[in-house]
Amino acid sequence: MYDLLIEEPSVPADFWSWRLWAACRQADRDLFFSPDGERGSSKRRRERAAKAICATCQVRESCAAYAVSNHERYGVWGGLSEHERELIWRDEETRAAS
Repeated sequence: MYDLLIEEPSVPADFWSWRLWAACRQADRDLFFSPDGERGSSKRRRERAAKAICATCQVRESCAAYAVSNHERYGVWGGLSEHERELIWRDEETRAAS
């Protein structure tokens, strides 16, 4: 999943270092990202399988924090689905507007 991310030379190495320990590095990246048009029960099954891997991951919190703070729109990151991150962002927007 993370092997496709390219580090910028100006980004400190420790910014990405958590990826080296990610459980998903050994998994099929397709498990973490929806194919075009995937919906319903097949999407839920795939996301559950991805989240099961995330649940065993020692860097799950760092991964989730990265995805939320960088508005990562696609895939399961740190055990959070696209929809779950959308809910977090909406909640942040609502609190900021208050």
